[in-house]
Amino acid sequence: MQVPKTMKRVGLIGVPMLLASTMLIAQQQQTPPPAPANPQNPTFRTTVYYVSNTVIVRDKSGKFIPDLKQSEFKLYEDGVEQKIQVFTPWIGGRAMGSVASVPENKPVRSEGLIFPQQRVQSDQSGRIFIIFIDDMHIPALDSPRVKDLLGQIRDNLVHENDLVGFVSTGYSSIQIDLSYDFKHRRFNEAITKLMGSGMKPDEIIEAAQTAEGPVGIRYNAHVAFGTAYDILEQLEKVTDRRKSFIYVSEGYHFDPFRNARYKLIQEKYGYDPDAQKSDGSNSGDSSNSGSQQTDPLDDPYYRQGNAFAEADLVNELAQLVNAAKRSNETFYTIDPRGLNAGPDIGMNNRVDPGEWRDFITETVGSLKVLGDNTGGFCICEQNDFKKGIQRIDNDTSDYYLIGYTSNNPDPLRLRRQVKIEVTRPGVGDVQYNPDYVLKKTKAKK
Repeated sequence: MQVPKTMKRVGLIGVPMLLASTMLIAQQQQTPPPAPANPQNPTFRTTVYYVSNTVIVRDKSGKFIPDLKQSEFKLYEDGVEQKIQVFTPWIGGRAMGSVASVPENKPVRSEGLIFPQQRVQSDQSGRIFIIFIDDMHIPALDSPRVKDLLGQIRDNLVHENDLVGFVSTGYSSIQIDLSYDFKHRRFNEAITKLMGSGMKPDEIIEAAQTAEGPVGIRYNAHVAFGTAYDILEQLEKVTDRRKSFIYVSEGYHFDPFRNARYKLIQEKYGYDPDAQKSDGSNSGDSSNSGSQQTDPLDDPYYRQGNAFAEADLVNELAQLVNAAKRSNETFYTIDPRGLNAGPDIGMNNRVDPGEWRDFITETVGSLKVLGDNTGGFCICEQNDFKKGIQRIDNDTSDYYLIGYTSNNPDPLRLRRQVKIEVTRPGVGDVQYNPDYVLKKTKAKK
């Protein structure tokens, strides 16, 4: 697909700089240290994988239960009970190490993980937030609304000992490394630089048409998903803190405003499907008298490229969800459009209400997929962002961090089902990631 110069980008923005300059991450050793080898007793080892999971346990009234013990948890993978090796309650954003039950065979982590220096060295509190601003899917006119949203996140979510990093996907070029932003300098810098560069509905309708729909639509989505995916791969190596993606975007649709685009092209070619001559030929173009004019959209390659647009989007979202689950990362998606009543006045003559509603449903649905399938949620179709942000703060402050080394009997099974039970009476809701997907490894030559 030919991409206009205005849409070309060099690589994925900010991914290497976001984490590499503040965290020099070495690959963690994810298995307990092996016992000394005995030449008379050979050891046969199976493939193992260290898994971390954040668990939120509430009673029947919806309140978090803060005093559970490791012995009150049962953990299963594919129906096989696993031994919990790491168990840390986090209350109010602080690791309660004094009451945590951490066995001696806790997985050993190699040196190399370097965070910015913390003001209180003995304090293990803090969460990791990636503020992901998908400004390639935020039109310029919505920039003030997003700036206000970031201000609410700054004032109601981030605390002194939280690590915060920023990255944008578009021309705002926001690349701010993970840091303890207790004076909000970094937040204010990101707010100042932000400028949306997404396509407006009329620009989508008027864009050049390709076999994959309007030019730039899928390319912009690939940039956003690729940027997020690379950050998740980096954060997969961090297993001792709660990690959250604050994903600000107006969502995705690979085949938007189809009828409006068709109508514009028909007008351009002078094609009127309702105007037929008595002999059955089209009367749209007198120069083609004596021959039937064909529909300019009757292109098998065009139809084939758009027929599977929704399936292609679902597949790309699924890949991002799988990466988030491997990293034990929670997505909290936020749609800055808020409650949408309908198209702008200037769009009424180009987009009918039903097609507009389909566009909103599809774009909001893509954001809900990322939130609902990673343990988070979407702040969508509502104007009260503060309430949702406070809910994020609550969910990321009180939880149990559980880690175990999977010894699955089937090493070829990529998707693993996880089940966590709490044996204490009176427990209501137990929230955790119920599955994860291993990466496909290439066979060595």
